[in-house]
Amino acid sequence: MPMHDRRLDIRIPFVDHLGVELLEKADGRVRIAFAPRPEHFNSWSGIHGGVMMTLLDIALSSASRALDPACTGATTVEMKTNFLAIARGAVVGEGRAQRAGRSLIYAEGEIRDAQGNVLAKGSGTFKLVYPQAQAQEER
Repeated sequence: MPMHDRRLDIRIPFVDHLGVELLEKADGRVRIAFAPRPEHFNSWSGIHGGVMMTLLDIALSSASRALDPACTGATTVEMKTNFLAIARGAVVGEGRAQRAGRSLIYAEGEIRDAQGNVLAKGSGTFKLVYPQAQAQEER
């Protein structure tokens, strides 16, 4: 999917605040890009673990949403992250929806640096949100 507007295809104010860019989204697979600013670093000058987990959450949930264009969002049911190396510069995250059940989707992915080194891996379970269900929750 060629992207002219590199924002995610769903409005999430926190994601906009971070400056995450959507590179690709199709068939249960998503790629995102992130260029950290000084406020995203920890005391060791690496991207803070909370930011890395957020990037994985975005990639995995977006990959889950890529399975069904009718959904309006995805709720994270559970997620696991493994940190493998310090991230110091721009990174790319990839999420892949691995298995879709009746109501839950399992996805996994990783974050890589510009050289392609894996910095973090994650997996999680997500529940898709649909317009009718969203309207009922808002009541």
